[in-house]
Parts: sequence; structure tokens; C-alpha cells
Amino acid sequence: MPTLWRSPGDLPPRGRLLRWADLSRRQRRLLTVLGAAQLSLAVAAWTDLARRRPDQMRGRRAVWAAVIAVNWVGPLAWFRWGRRP
Repeated sequence: MPTLWRSPGDLPPRGRLLRWADLSRRQRRLLTVLGAAQLSLAVAAWTDLARRRPDQMRGRRAVWAAVIAVNWVGPLAWFRWGRRP
């Protein structure tokens, strides 16, 4: 698994946020791919939620819509526990 820093000396000073320009090309590419994957997963979950009838889901639609917005956990939870067969 690639790391964002090569050694402890590469860490930014405490309290300073990293800027996009501070990241290496590899780090920017990794963050872009992970961000796109996360967004795609959320869009797929919201689409699936919108197309399901109430009897095909566990819980309320509004609650699941909010849960799906929680990074990786929400969409995965929807696909695992929110849908009824």
C-alpha cells in the first residue's frame, strides 16, 4: 500500500495543511482515483436507493440517503444492510 510520505522528515510542519501542489504526482493521482471511486460508489448507492420501492428497503429512505453521504462506510452499508432481496 503506498503511503503519502516517504519518511517522518517529509511530514508537513505541525498545524500546516498540505496543499495540492505539495503532493507528488503519484499522491495526486492516488487521491484522484480514490475520490472518483468513492463518488462513483455513492452515486450508485443513491441511484439504487431512489429506484427501490419502500418494501424493498430496510428503514426510511431519508435516513439511508444521509447514511450514504458518509464516505466509504455509507454506500457499503446500504449495499450490505439497507436493501431487501
